[in-house]
Amino acid sequence: MKRPRALRRPNFRIADSAQQTVGGFLLAGPFVVTEEVWVLARGMNAIQAVLTAGVVAAIGYAALYRADTGREPEEEQAVAGIPIRFLSLMTVSFGSVLVLALLFDAPETFLIDQGMTGRAVWITTAKAVTVGAVFSVVGAATADSVF
Repeated sequence: MKRPRALRRPNFRIADSAQQTVGGFLLAGPFVVTEEVWVLARGMNAIQAVLTAGVVAAIGYAALYRADTGREPEEEQAVAGIPIRFLSLMTVSFGSVLVLALLFDAPETFLIDQGMTGRAVWITTAKAVTVGAVFSVVGAATADSVF
């Protein structure tokens, strides 16, 4: 059932992205600096990484459009049929983890210092980002929905 227009949230705004960013960074930080995340990432295979990224997308979509938020994806501004709010959420969820990992020099600390080099460092970093994004998306979606 659609809510009356007056009760619906406004279209996606830059302020919504800013709120997502605050929430995403807030929950991403602890996981970027946790050695266990990097150990898990080293042990993950490509299928597990892709499935983990899918879990992030599913959590984000459910939080934005299936929780009682009053949003309908088909009523939002979209790019190639994908709501801009959802695209922003995914960018923030994965991006906040990556930015913090690089700022904190986590790949150097947890991978290179352990003897890993080259392409393996970037692949493992990408896998660690998917693990951290599972938590970051919760913060980002919550901040978007609450404010």
